[in-house]
Amino acid sequence: MRAVVVERAGGPEVLVPTELPDPVPGPGELLVRLAVAGVNYKDVYERQAGSRATPPFVPGSEGAGTVLALGPGAEGFAVGDRVAWWAAPGSYAEQVIVPAAAAVPVPEDITAADAAAVLLQGLTAHYLTTSVHPAAKGETALVHSAAGGLGRHLTRLLTAQGVRVLATVSAPEKVEAARAAGAQEVLVRAEGGALADGGELAARVRELTDGRGVDVVYDGIGRDTFEAGLGAVRRRGLFVLVGSASGPAPALDPQSLASRGSLFLTRPTLVDYATDPDELRFRAAEVFDWLRDGRLELAVGGRYPLAEAARAHADLQSRRTTGKLLLLPS
Repeated sequence: MRAVVVERAGGPEVLVPTELPDPVPGPGELLVRLAVAGVNYKDVYERQAGSRATPPFVPGSEGAGTVLALGPGAEGFAVGDRVAWWAAPGSYAEQVIVPAAAAVPVPEDITAADAAAVLLQGLTAHYLTTSVHPAAKGETALVHSAAGGLGRHLTRLLTAQGVRVLATVSAPEKVEAARAAGAQEVLVRAEGGALADGGELAARVRELTDGRGVDVVYDGIGRDTFEAGLGAVRRRGLFVLVGSASGPAPALDPQSLASRGSLFLTRPTLVDYATDPDELRFRAAEVFDWLRDGRLELAVGGRYPLAEAARAHADLQSRRTTGKLLLLPS
């Protein structure tokens, strides 16, 4: 089968198309013919550090496709079923081994591309707005990277619940995408997390909230925006760190949360909110429902042949794209 491997830790150029033996499903596993693989920053981190396995390894963890075979004890699926997943290492390949417990059925009216594009970020937006901090009418939230896949989902879901969304984007050309998702105010960031117009992020947020600050911050950027985001949270508000696109957030003395206004800080991951098969399928079913009724809206930033995964990674890191990037086997 054709696949893409990380030859060594490094830049996009270390992603190399190659031929590998067809995999065989083990106990509790499905063998799936890939229809679409998703690209996200987790893949970039693993490629840069060679951290998931000793290179060479096949990157990627999300996608959709059709079941080809079942390993011993794999239950709940049959050959020919359409499935999607967010946690199957080695998804940049024509055939993927997917744990049955990590797969969700794809409804007939949802395409494989839509399932692959929505599942990871849709599940993440689901648990962030229903479990980590149930969205409530009248609140105000700060959403970073609101023109990206997760940022758009968060903005749309929060707005639908009556939350006022203040958003940041990385370039002026992304402002309209954030507004289209429902953001009421959109701030353009410069390098290092400052604002492009020379303003200071926390101060601007305070101005926009009459000095109060926001109820919750959703930050997938990390290092560049962490301190400013803490300064933008209201007394007893919540800071949700969901990623580190600019690098790891700086070290924090927990005692400082008291002096900042008795803040709450959490670093949740989908692993702890969608690993149980029943919870995973419940959340996935609601995500597909939200896609149908328009609460979630897909924005695909690019489709690339599987062999051009390096170009997809380069485009993702350049921040030239908006929405989800997909890889398609040729």
